[in-house]
Amino acid sequence: MKTEITELLDIKYPFIQGGMAWVATYELAAAVSEAGSLGIIGSGGAPAQWVREQIAEVKKRTQKPFGVNLMLMNPEADEIAEILAEEKIKVVTTGAGNPEKYMSLWKKAGVKVIPVVASVAMAKRMERCGADAVVAEGCESGGHIGETTTMALVPQVVDAVQIPVIAAGGIADGRGAAAAFMLGAKAVQMGTRFVVAEECPVHQNYKDIIFKSKDIDTRVTGRTTGHPVRTIRNQQTREYLRLEKEGASLEELERLSLGGLRRAVVEGDVTGGSVMAGQIAGLVKKGGTCAEILEELESETLAVINKTMDMLIKMGRGSNEEK
Repeated sequence: MKTEITELLDIKYPFIQGGMAWVATYELAAAVSEAGSLGIIGSGGAPAQWVREQIAEVKKRTQKPFGVNLMLMNPEADEIAEILAEEKIKVVTTGAGNPEKYMSLWKKAGVKVIPVVASVAMAKRMERCGADAVVAEGCESGGHIGETTTMALVPQVVDAVQIPVIAAGGIADGRGAAAAFMLGAKAVQMGTRFVVAEECPVHQNYKDIIFKSKDIDTRVTGRTTGHPVRTIRNQQTREYLRLEKEGASLEELERLSLGGLRRAVVEGDVTGGSVMAGQIAGLVKKGGTCAEILEELESETLAVINKTMDMLIKMGRGSNEEK
């Protein structure tokens, strides 16, 4: 499956692993890259030294391209940006802000820059300041989200920019990937599907709650604060939403959620922790190695595309016969 993204990043599969904080550590990133796709270290709010150590660990495990996701709200974002240039990381994805001030630094180091965007306006701005591609992420995704769905966002971004577009949000199998390609995407980014991979170091409780999820089991908290986050519903989300409804202060809401993702990922607290996952969690019912997941995704996607092409050919024949 050759696309503009596989050529740009020198990878085999057009399926990119999302840079999830606390989840996308070196174990997962290295396994995804070694299997032929693009693994990404999720820096989240981690210190710069931790990011440097993670990069070193990935390099020990694979010679293939990998990336780092930089959350621009990270207090040490400036230092991390310098590290990514020094280490000549193949790809940087960014979130929670505008990476424009780092573009020159990264470009001089030969780093490919792929910002995550939730709007057409942001996609166009990223193209103007030199982004190599963008990830158009719909609100079906887990973690911090925008307002527009993947189905609506991706084709509008594709029409608005000349650089390649990667679709994200609500994609976990070949059907979703094929649909994204039909919308004009050149690759897809997935998070929830890779959370359950064998090489992903999250607590088994976290994986199990994804396996048990149904289509209605995610909730969005933080809409009143301007920082909406999608997680699987549990005691924490119920309490958070109750406090939001009652008009609790930002400080009170932050106290409730502080450290919640770490508790879920590391300690396995899926009741009082924050279990970030996309709406597609209800479709994810098995794990497997990263290699197995990628092979299955490619096989499913090609099967769906071929089936669709056969259907279109038959429809065309029928139309011609009617004429």
